[in-house]
Amino acid sequence: MCGSSRPAATGIDVNRIPTLDIRRFSDPASPADREAFVAELGAAYREWGFCGIRGHEISDAQIDTAYDVFKRFFALPDEVKRKYNVPGSGGARGYTPFGVETAKDSKHFDLKEFWHVGREIPRDSKYADVMPPNLWPEEIPEFRDVAYGLYTSLDQLGSRVLSALALHIGLPESFFADKTDSGNSILRPIHYPPITTDDVPNVRAGAHEDINLITLLVGASAEGLEVLSRKGEWVPFTADADTIVVNIGDMLQRLTNHVYPSTTHRVVNPKGEKARQPRYSTPFFLHPNPDFLIDVLPSCVTAENPSRYPEAITAHGYLEERLREIKLK
Repeated sequence: MCGSSRPAATGIDVNRIPTLDIRRFSDPASPADREAFVAELGAAYREWGFCGIRGHEISDAQIDTAYDVFKRFFALPDEVKRKYNVPGSGGARGYTPFGVETAKDSKHFDLKEFWHVGREIPRDSKYADVMPPNLWPEEIPEFRDVAYGLYTSLDQLGSRVLSALALHIGLPESFFADKTDSGNSILRPIHYPPITTDDVPNVRAGAHEDINLITLLVGASAEGLEVLSRKGEWVPFTADADTIVVNIGDMLQRLTNHVYPSTTHRVVNPKGEKARQPRYSTPFFLHPNPDFLIDVLPSCVTAENPSRYPEAITAHGYLEERLREIKLK
């Protein structure tokens, strides 16, 4: 059962975001360790909304190759990159230039440019009208295979994390499987250009919560990511190189009635000479199928935690609402 929105007493450090090895969940020979992993993962998310995941089996070589390809794209001339910008699309596919996305309620745009890769679906799919075909930069022929290979790997890892979270709140392990198999998930390679002046009012990514179910961040080993704790303190989270950071998004927060909180986070500008260097990161935003109805799970409603959302909304409807808030629509 979901129970309270406060974490159970499982030894989770309330001063430090934990990192867990997902191989403990995948090993059928050790059911006790598997059960302990589920408990620790659930408690980490109840407290932080964030957790580092290692043992994910996505190789350094695959990640390094992807970053090499993404860096080469962002190094292309501005007029070349802008060929792949689709005005009016909400940035759903292709390129979004520097100075467009703005965190909700922020006065300043984020200091970043990015590319969106979506799920490849048959063009006669019932979701084709809201999930457009991908764009691929012809200047870098290998971009498609490399980017979609990373997309697929992160999609599979995200499904494993969701399976563990389902068990933690008393759902079948396969609960999310048929609700995300055509999910409108997005891989977003990001480039934060060097900061060349000390008086920039913007931060690289303003304080925000993610829209989707969960986000998997590849490349959080660079400094800058900060997470807002329950105490109201900004906690830096610079993950080890072998760790993928996975955090809860607003859709899962809503579905679980805030049992799993979508925690505010940001990417701050580094100080000194580090600000003069570019930063790259690649989040994967795992979404449900567009027609999935986000309706509070009955098991997550208690006298202590009454329902916050009396009305349900489709995943696509919620996405459209949020994209307008961050100026991508």
